[in-house]
Amino acid sequence: MVLMALLLLSAPTIACCSVSSSHYTSGRRSSLRIEDILPSAYDKMAPPKKEGRPTVVYFHVTVMSIDSVNENSMDYSQDVQFFTENTVSSFTLTDDLDWLHHLWRPDSFFKNAKEVNFQTMTVPNHYVWLYKDFTILYMVKLTLTLSCAMNFLLYPHDTQECKLQMESLSHTTQDLVFAWEENLPLAVDDTIELPQQMIVSNITSDCTQVYSTGNFTCLEVIFKLKRHLGHYLFHTYIPTCLIVIMSWISFWIRPDIAPARVTLGVTSLLTLSTQHAKSQAALPPVSYIKAIDIFMSSCTVFVFMALMEYAVICVILGDESTNTPKSKPSSTNRNSKMSPTNIKGGAYFRTHEPGSIFNPATKAQQRQAQAIMVDRGSRYIFPISFSVLNCIYWMAFWAYL
Repeated sequence: MVLMALLLLSAPTIACCSVSSSHYTSGRRSSLRIEDILPSAYDKMAPPKKEGRPTVVYFHVTVMSIDSVNENSMDYSQDVQFFTENTVSSFTLTDDLDWLHHLWRPDSFFKNAKEVNFQTMTVPNHYVWLYKDFTILYMVKLTLTLSCAMNFLLYPHDTQECKLQMESLSHTTQDLVFAWEENLPLAVDDTIELPQQMIVSNITSDCTQVYSTGNFTCLEVIFKLKRHLGHYLFHTYIPTCLIVIMSWISFWIRPDIAPARVTLGVTSLLTLSTQHAKSQAALPPVSYIKAIDIFMSSCTVFVFMALMEYAVICVILGDESTNTPKSKPSSTNRNSKMSPTNIKGGAYFRTHEPGSIFNPATKAQQRQAQAIMVDRGSRYIFPISFSVLNCIYWMAFWAYL
């Protein structure tokens, strides 16, 4: 991010020196010397106050680009330019940077900056203008990485507010006051495009802070960034829904094909867990539940319940091998109309016709029918419930889309 800072500040105390016509030679403008504008009693360490009033420094900001919004480290970079338009003719100061060491400059610093680098290509990017009324315009280009406190409660339907704050380091409001330029304090390039966010609004405000040592002037620009949903829709929501739907295929597989049903359920569950972890990779670990956590956890429950549905079917079917009789009934009781016969702890009764008994396979068929009914019911219950979940989720967050 490149930051161009132009600070327009009133400096009435240096206006005591006049500029003679000797600075123009043959109709051409010559460079001023520092001695031509600075009085002998000039103090470069103190703000140029007039009649005891605080020095006012005017700021104008032009945002050229914003990029590298990093949710994990909660910071962002931007290219901005501070400048002021003025049609008054001016003198151009010498290119010698020694000028800057003789002039008073506001001790502003970027309050929420993580990293600041001065631009030195191709030359040190400092510039000073002196107007006829001896107002000084100072410009500097910087590269900034700014912190941005983010709240991911509604992620990925969230809107973040990132700030650019400028505050005085050592001068209280009794000596120095920052103010926005009245005509056009802020301009934002309309062509700015972010990969995952869009700029909803941007405002300028005052953020003067009260400390134990006094009030320190402060200005801030607030950028409101709304997240685009397209990336998460095609890479998180739709694939997750397809994984849930894929787990329902087991309802159409016969209950006796256990390897296929178990493998499908476990694979769907593991794939969904990987998808959930992938959706959290770009975020810092937070202690609260996010919107995407609600959706992913609900989908995980649906896949887990589809796996548990087969466990219920196994309970209904039971162990069919225990229902097969291991010994034939005694022939001495073959002519009796009804007599009990113990088959592994279960009582089976003979029919009225001699030579025939109640077939244990009939009970296995009944259990098989019950299991099939459970599968048939799940084919409707799971899709309808999942559709209701999606309707509730998207209706709840519709206002944030």
